[in-house]
Amino acid sequence: MKLLVVEDDRKTADAIRRGLEAEGYAVELAHDGLDGLWLAIEAAPDLIVLDIMLPGKNGYKICAELREAGNWTPILMLTAKDGDLDQAEALDTGADDYLVKPFSFPLLLARIRALLRRAAHDAPVPVSVGDLRIDPAQRRIWRGDVEVNLTARQFDVIEFLVRRAGQVVPKDEILNGVWRHDFDGDPNIVEVYIRRLRRAIDEPFDRHSIETVRGAGYRLVADESSAA
Repeated sequence: MKLLVVEDDRKTADAIRRGLEAEGYAVELAHDGLDGLWLAIEAAPDLIVLDIMLPGKNGYKICAELREAGNWTPILMLTAKDGDLDQAEALDTGADDYLVKPFSFPLLLARIRALLRRAAHDAPVPVSVGDLRIDPAQRRIWRGDVEVNLTARQFDVIEFLVRRAGQVVPKDEILNGVWRHDFDGDPNIVEVYIRRLRRAIDEPFDRHSIETVRGAGYRLVADESSAA
């Protein structure tokens, strides 16, 4: 299991990391909100321990942006404020649980284990489009019996299309759903990732499952024409 800890107090973050690693977890650390949001997307952790008061972008905004993008990684939010409004806002923005500082490590560990158990129980089921099959819970994808290795972002794009299989999905909808609404880079990044996905899941298998609908967007279809 891989966990992401987003905490700006380095002593606290290091103490949490050491304790979790001693329990057998792999741990990524971020000390500000921007790095935390990036790692939450790119590192694909199984759970996020997220402080509220962070430089760059606070925990509420990180949580809200992840949920808006369809990222439902379990989030345990840490707050130094023992107030009902802070706890309510944490839950309203999409956090799964919260913990008030200071807290004991055994309690933190128990909350993490409980959220991981819940996530395993609620894990999304595998989805197939023709002979293309994805497992969102494990973030794995197969073409027939062959597993295909994708980057975290490539997986996010194909999962977005799989969940809308047969529909024409506009480029800006993919951009907003996968890269978030505040993306200010080159919008042609969607086309770049579509080309990479075709090279990974279509061309080696003589498939044409990702269609370009000119002037409208992209559509994922079941193409098993070359299946044995």
